[in-house]
Amino acid sequence: MQAIKTTPQKTIGVSLGAALAIALLVWCTHQPKAVAANVAPPPPAVEVVEITPVPLRSWAEFSGRLSAVESASLKPQVSGVIQKVLFSEGQDVKAGQALFVIDPRPHEAALLQSKARLASAQSQAKLAQDELTRAQQLLKQKLIAGSLYDASVNAASVAQAQQNEAQAAVAQAQLNLDYAHISAPISGRISRAELTVGNTVEAGANAPVLARIAANKTLYAEFTLDEASLIKWVNKTSDIRAMPVVVHLASEKGDGYQGHLESLDNHIDSATGTIRARAILDNPKGELIPGMFAHIRLGSAQETPALLIPDKAIGTNQSKKFVLVVDNKNIANYREVTLGDFY
Repeated sequence: MQAIKTTPQKTIGVSLGAALAIALLVWCTHQPKAVAANVAPPPPAVEVVEITPVPLRSWAEFSGRLSAVESASLKPQVSGVIQKVLFSEGQDVKAGQALFVIDPRPHEAALLQSKARLASAQSQAKLAQDELTRAQQLLKQKLIAGSLYDASVNAASVAQAQQNEAQAAVAQAQLNLDYAHISAPISGRISRAELTVGNTVEAGANAPVLARIAANKTLYAEFTLDEASLIKWVNKTSDIRAMPVVVHLASEKGDGYQGHLESLDNHIDSATGTIRARAILDNPKGELIPGMFAHIRLGSAQETPALLIPDKAIGTNQSKKFVLVVDNKNIANYREVTLGDFY
């Protein structure tokens, strides 16, 4: 028979509420040798293991999905014919990298027209301003009527407004020319090109998606917490980012991918009684892909002193678990325990 002995200075019971480790007990009963009928058999031998508290972290398991921290759908901002596709399907791209070229020639011509109109408007504005200056001098000398001066003021204002309009047209034409060269707004892995060279695209609300980019260096692991888990695991934590997360894929074993809890939603879904949670983890090798199913282990923010005992030290009495604890009088006492969630 085996029993466990806790340190006299500090004895910690094994229970879920106290966040203690699993305490296990194994009976090792040795069959006595044949003895005479009138001789009592010797007491069974008991192996005693002395245990002391160790800091452990509680963990809970959830299921969820991986999602991209950033994603973008590329749509044309100007109409025209796709002239170039500058990437390969599934390629990792950098923010600012050129991806598509829509035929820029119509937009270059529109920019030249706008610049010509701006030059004309600037000339008209200068002439109107010169006329206004002369009208001011003549008005001081009382050589013209006030109505003629007012007309000069109005003509100068109109010319200035036309110049501003021409400048705005140049800026818009330049912007359209820039839009003809489509670059990556974020870094990540790009999908295939949905439209290839030679296709005509139209800008606007119904513009087609040319490609999609999903950031892949960091990913979210999204899952839901029930209300009881929220109260037990999160509400007592001042900084939820101190709660570690380990993510395993569906058929994966090993250490998994390390991260931490990032955020919680601002309300509990009354229909399901759960709240949405989001963890963040690094993906330096790009092995993880958004949309993957994931097993998520969420750890407590702090470690708690607990008794950690080998599996063989557990006893089962129907649905109850128990251990034998040796007291100061060297007597083994039966004690029921509740297994903790430390692992």
